[in-house]
Amino acid sequence: MTVGHGKREFQERFAVSRETMARLARYEELLYKWNPAINLVAKSTLSDIWDRHFQDSALAFRVADRQRWRWADLGSGGGFPGAVAAILAVEKAPELSVACIESDTRKSEFIRTVARETGVAIKVVTQRIELSPLQNADVVSARALAPLPQLLEHVSRHLAPGGVAVLHKGERHAEEMETALETWAFTVEKHVSPTNPNSVLLKIGDLSRG
Repeated sequence: MTVGHGKREFQERFAVSRETMARLARYEELLYKWNPAINLVAKSTLSDIWDRHFQDSALAFRVADRQRWRWADLGSGGGFPGAVAAILAVEKAPELSVACIESDTRKSEFIRTVARETGVAIKVVTQRIELSPLQNADVVSARALAPLPQLLEHVSRHLAPGGVAVLHKGERHAEEMETALETWAFTVEKHVSPTNPNSVLLKIGDLSRG
């Protein structure tokens, strides 16, 4: 099998095994199969899965930087970044447990299929975030879900004391952070997306109401 540029760059950047690459390749196949019916990712990004979706998700896994953890992914959609984190964890952090919270039943079924087809344990919760059982998670993630002030409401509900949030945000992240700081207090690390210089991953800790 010839490894494409996106796959090769991913493998080099994140130093993963052939087994992990094989699981991600199966994930890629499932995205192509399911996306026409469910719209898991924008059609224009399907040819860029390794860069746009897998790399950004793997960055969240790296930035979270916990050895023993519970991970809750809010509004998982096509499984980003939660399902990718679960796949990476088989090799990198075998004690990780991942819960993907997704209210859409078809998208939930897709994530369950990814888990089954890749042989990776993922707990899928098919409920609205604000109604789902509290996760008490060491890491809470979300990607393209809501503006930061509203998103932190969801994060705080599911985050364990001392936990961190890893949140993908777009080019308006500075404005969203300024607004969020009117009602929330937190520490933040900003990591530029490896695939889009206008997007960032925010690692938020010490979250409390301001």
